[in-house]
Amino acid sequence: MRTIVVTGGATGIGRATAELFRANGDDVVITGRRAEPLAKTAAELGARAVVCDATDPAQIEQLLAELPDQVDVLVNNAGGNTDFGRPEDSLKQVKENWLANLEANLISAVLTTTALAPRLTTAVVHLGSIAGARGPGSYGASKAALALWNADVAAELGPRGITSNVVAPGYTAETEFFQGRLTEERRQTLLEATMTKREGVVGDIAGTIHFLASPAARHLTGQVLHVNGGALITR
Repeated sequence: MRTIVVTGGATGIGRATAELFRANGDDVVITGRRAEPLAKTAAELGARAVVCDATDPAQIEQLLAELPDQVDVLVNNAGGNTDFGRPEDSLKQVKENWLANLEANLISAVLTTTALAPRLTTAVVHLGSIAGARGPGSYGASKAALALWNADVAAELGPRGITSNVVAPGYTAETEFFQGRLTEERRQTLLEATMTKREGVVGDIAGTIHFLASPAARHLTGQVLHVNGGALITR
């Protein structure tokens, strides 16, 4: 039985990922900042929950004490666009907004991966975004930085047989990403941008993450896999 750690595992893509690993017989630890939804999801999935803010070094150090000496797969799912609802009426606020997205989406993964690296055996998967390739503002920049840093992780862990990849979703329903601010007009625009003419769902992303942690992907590392129905194509 493998041990899988999924940060931000209480809802959305994190929950779907934890559920898929559990369905395949793995021991899953989910982490997150909110104790109540974390405990609820853990009980429903038969996973273990540890409250941990992935941007807080002290809490990550406490998390280490809750984990076994061997962690097979780390899924850095925690993060999101912190810009929603934040004003930009001063340079000070602009700075705070940019730092907030960098902390949520890049620093959280850096800290968690660095802490768990000595215990890892198989794979690290980071949650990126289509915004990292073409998105605006600090959220896109933070996801672009995550993708670039992933190359360093892959090079560092590769000699130990550990892969590191980014899964970059496009528009994906069933998540809290838009925080209730997605209009029907915007939703239709995102839908029409795809080649498949359907919404992405959390299972699409979870399935890709699960594949990257499987033996079939053992020679696939340092990559960004875009899962967006063709809304962004790469060559």
